[in-house]
Amino acid sequence: MINAIDNVVNAISGVLYQPYIVPLILVLAGLYFTIRLGLIQVSLFGESIRVVSEKPVNLGATSSFGALMVSTASRVGTGNIMGVSTALCLGGPGALFWMWVTAVLGGASAFVESTLAQIYKKKDSDGSYYGGPSYYMQDALGQRWLGVIFAIVLILTYMVGYNMLAAYNTQDTFTAFSFYGRTTSIVVGAILAVLFAVCVLGGGKRLTKVTEVLVPVMGVLFTLVSLIVVIMHITALPKVFGMIFRNAFDFRSIFGGFTGSCIMWGIKRGLYSNEAGMGSAPNAAAAADVSHPAKQGLVQMLSVFIDTLLICSATAFMCLFSGVEPNADLAGAAYVQACVKSALGGFGPVFMVIAVCLFAFTTLLGNYYYTEGCLRFILKRNPSKGFMTCWRLCATALIFIGAIISAGLAWDTADLLQATMVIINVPVIVILFKPAKNALKDYQAQRKAGKNPVYVAEKNGVTGTQAWN
Repeated sequence: MINAIDNVVNAISGVLYQPYIVPLILVLAGLYFTIRLGLIQVSLFGESIRVVSEKPVNLGATSSFGALMVSTASRVGTGNIMGVSTALCLGGPGALFWMWVTAVLGGASAFVESTLAQIYKKKDSDGSYYGGPSYYMQDALGQRWLGVIFAIVLILTYMVGYNMLAAYNTQDTFTAFSFYGRTTSIVVGAILAVLFAVCVLGGGKRLTKVTEVLVPVMGVLFTLVSLIVVIMHITALPKVFGMIFRNAFDFRSIFGGFTGSCIMWGIKRGLYSNEAGMGSAPNAAAAADVSHPAKQGLVQMLSVFIDTLLICSATAFMCLFSGVEPNADLAGAAYVQACVKSALGGFGPVFMVIAVCLFAFTTLLGNYYYTEGCLRFILKRNPSKGFMTCWRLCATALIFIGAIISAGLAWDTADLLQATMVIINVPVIVILFKPAKNALKDYQAQRKAGKNPVYVAEKNGVTGTQAWN
């Protein structure tokens, strides 16, 4: 039964990732936004770093940095390690180059979708903000039905696809140890499910705060360990970059079998890692209390760079500089573990397990965060306490199931669902591009005049907003 489901999911996913659907949508949209916004990824990169440190407009509200951490908790996870490993093993070293391309172009897409989420955000009774793609589909596009469909797909992507995959990848890292057996996945899945339940069912605020501190620290440590491996094998620098660029531009090989090419794997895993254009991060971006929508657009653009150009590159370089050749048989945890063991000895696999467990846990929480907002949009109200308890228990059960399913089903389900989000969200933000572009022009004009930019919807030709009048 599971094999039959996997075959169907894999077949549909394979069609969506042909060069004329998801890859073309992402690349063309990213190019369009990049050109129309004046290469914003470069011209305003310094500004995005400055904005992230700003305090919220109202005391105690969600800051730009706070919203960035929520979206980064979802982005920076097992995809930065296992996803990169899979891309290198199945697509070749050139997949890293196409992950970079996805991130650079995706930065412009991330700006647009997050700025739109800010423009059309809602204000709750307690003064906090909420919103996301479903809301700009409803209020700006006038198509609530499309917003409902998108919300359903997002819930399936994050609560089913991504959280099951994060659980699978976590238990997969233990395969490097001799004690790994049939029950290991069950034990790891049960532990993850219990910790997750403690946090989402209440009483886990202290644990959540600890992980919020530990994961940025682990991200820095992970990058430093990767840098150490690179320095230890610095003589391999010409060889590694030669492999990356030769494989990236081997177009005869690429278009002879696109579904297994470095471009396809780079885009697949780049998208899974940075989520640019998918419409997920805008749900967190809408919660930020800022004086201008463009500020949070710049912050989310920065998040894409942190995720792919820093963390994903760190993983790829650590693997490629170790000297262990990537191959299909090692795809996933096995390749990463082999690389760190070769470079760092017995310390390597232990460090990797700790890093993956911490990254995975905050990913589970960050992913789940998005689903409650979408559920609220679908129901048009806050669900009852009893309903939410059942909902959270279902999310917990899915994490346990994810740890014990097959690798193929875990990855194929996530790939299919994320592609569906792209197909819905990207055309919408292309249609609604004008308000985002006008917001950027307004922001730059006020900055040039020496002001702290403040957004007023009517002055920018936007009507029907709740937060900016």
